Amino acid sequence: MRIVYVINSLGMGGAERQALNLAERMALRGHAVALLTLLARKQEEWPTGLPVHYLDMRRTAWSFAANLVHARSFLRTFRPDLLHGHSFQANLFARLLKAQVPRAAVVSTIHNVYEGGARRMAAYRLTDVFACRTTAVSQAAANRFVHMKAVPGRKCVALPNAIDISGFTPDPERRARMRAAMGAAAGFVWLTAGRLVPAKDYPNLLRALAGVRRARPDVQLWIAGEAVGNHANVISGLVNDLGLNNAVRLLGLRRDMPALLDAGDGFVLASAWEGMPLVLAEAMAMEKPVVATDVGGVRELVGGDGVIVPSRDAAGLARGMLNVMGQPAEVRDELGRAARRRIAENFDMDSRADEWEKLYSEIAGSRL
Repeated sequence: MRIVYVINSLGMGGAERQALNLAERMALRGHAVALLTLLARKQEEWPTGLPVHYLDMRRTAWSFAANLVHARSFLRTFRPDLLHGHSFQANLFARLLKAQVPRAAVVSTIHNVYEGGARRMAAYRLTDVFACRTTAVSQAAANRFVHMKAVPGRKCVALPNAIDISGFTPDPERRARMRAAMGAAAGFVWLTAGRLVPAKDYPNLLRALAGVRRARPDVQLWIAGEAVGNHANVISGLVNDLGLNNAVRLLGLRRDMPALLDAGDGFVLASAWEGMPLVLAEAMAMEKPVVATDVGGVRELVGGDGVIVPSRDAAGLARGMLNVMGQPAEVRDELGRAARRRIAENFDMDSRADEWEKLYSEIAGSRL
């Protein structure tokens, strides 16, 4: 089968990584695979050996239309059987590309419970005729988009995110090296990760940390994530206002997440909204006790193998963090092992790739 994955960019985000992981799995299974990115090449990108065709889309209707035309020669050369879009802009673009390649089936994947307001939901409804199937990375996201009538229930299915668990295996020696390199003291280190954007609700996490610190002055929080817009300044200002300068480390974009996860003692996610947070699955695979807000597909991911708290509730988040910190080390270790088992049994990338391949086969049928 010939598959083009349409994505916004190859930037260092979870949705981009999930799409790339799936594309590479399909290539390993013998399918002809290429990537079409809406944005120009970025300075920091996920590496890949797959062929990538870069567009250079701007935030205007004219640029959107011009890039549809620009993509024509690439599509006519590659001759895809299937176009698979990821997230709103790429989903819309992939659907409209069908005019260029009428024979290609179109699949859209929703990566969050929130992908925009009423106009975007109307755009999904208007272009649904071009999509054979719409998938969502969690049941929570699928339910919300069906409820909003952005996607008809008969064409929507949840196919949760997954990870290659072999790349996330605890290593005590790596943990010791990273803690030494980071100058980690004996106190409890919480790690969180994700772009510095409103969805991750870092202000809520920092307010929770201030509460935790009153009971446990030795606590540390490491934040790994790319700064977007002015949000980094907002975070830095709040760290200063809350007197957390000695407790918080802003690490920026990191490519060594397994090592950082090893070094941490627990993982915390304070998001205001999510789809199915990939980094939370990675933390669980690394046998870290996790505390996460009850948003999107978090409950589906964590099950009973972590602490789930309400979103936008700093006091509740602080209680969850203190609960984990107050447990004996052996209890935290067992919670971590149970978390890894859950990911291995339910969110393994090879098993999920089987489901995708089956869906592609059902949609494209005779083209396989």
